[in-house]
Amino acid sequence: MELKLKESPKNPIIIEGFPGVGLIGTITTEYLIKHLKAKPIGFIKSEEIAPIAAVHEGKVVQPLELYYVKSKNLIIVHSLVDVRGIEWEIADALTEVYKKLKAKEIISIEGIMSQNVTSINTYFYSNNSTKTKKLADSSAKPLKEGILMGVTAALLLHSKDINTTGVFVETHTKLPDSMASARIIEILDVYLGLGVDYKPLEKAAAEFENKLKDYVGKVEKNADKTDVHNKKVNYFG
Repeated sequence: MELKLKESPKNPIIIEGFPGVGLIGTITTEYLIKHLKAKPIGFIKSEEIAPIAAVHEGKVVQPLELYYVKSKNLIIVHSLVDVRGIEWEIADALTEVYKKLKAKEIISIEGIMSQNVTSINTYFYSNNSTKTKKLADSSAKPLKEGILMGVTAALLLHSKDINTTGVFVETHTKLPDSMASARIIEILDVYLGLGVDYKPLEKAAAEFENKLKDYVGKVEKNADKTDVHNKKVNYFG
């Protein structure tokens, strides 16, 4: 695992989000990067990470890149790849960033699978009492019971060395869930004073949901016409 930093801001807050249920971490970090006009300042490199090179606005985007928002002294860790199998190594690299920059805290973002389709609940965890009190003023609930996995779990298990905070949101879909991500943005906006509007994400979610419903309807209608056994084919569950 190799860490490269072109800049070394002092005492930043670090936000990390990795692909998972509903792609909550990836959607949220990408939204923050765009709306806070963050710039890339480094990356984490490993031969264990799939060699995926995205090109955006004519520039190559690293699969695991670090962005910086100077006005907020905020580092955002954005991942385009699945890091299953190297969670401990990623957590070690982030802990190295934390210690090297003398960061204030690492905030982890995760989606939690839920069967509740009528509401979206958000939860938080922190090993710092001051931050717990601050988060208690938001609409998120303290996480009392639950199982966490991946990089977030590895960081929480490192929590004796670092200030860790987790913000979690329920999602009932494995598809990209922008509506749930909007709830995370709402919590972070209150908690960190980011000045980021989450409503465009809600609009995008509604548009995506309508397109998906329309697509599913067409698939089912076509299945009714083409199934020789006159049995309905459902490709979504």
